[in-house]
Amino acid sequence: MDTHLRSVVKGISWRVLATLVTTSVVFLYSGELAAAAVVGFSDSLVKVGLYWGHERVWQRLTWGRILPTVTSP
Repeated sequence: MDTHLRSVVKGISWRVLATLVTTSVVFLYSGELAAAAVVGFSDSLVKVGLYWGHERVWQRLTWGRILPTVTSP
């Protein structure tokens, strides 16, 4: 199970990459750097929180996991 900190760091590292993509697409479409930066920043703030919550929910689910078996010594 991941710690809360690990989930947050994973979310941030993913969002840095995704924000660069989003900002680039908005800039290429609009030609406005300020608009691209605002959209990229806003997108990141919302999605980091959503990603963290999504990760924490999946950590609680056992579906699809192979749970270790306990053996006697």
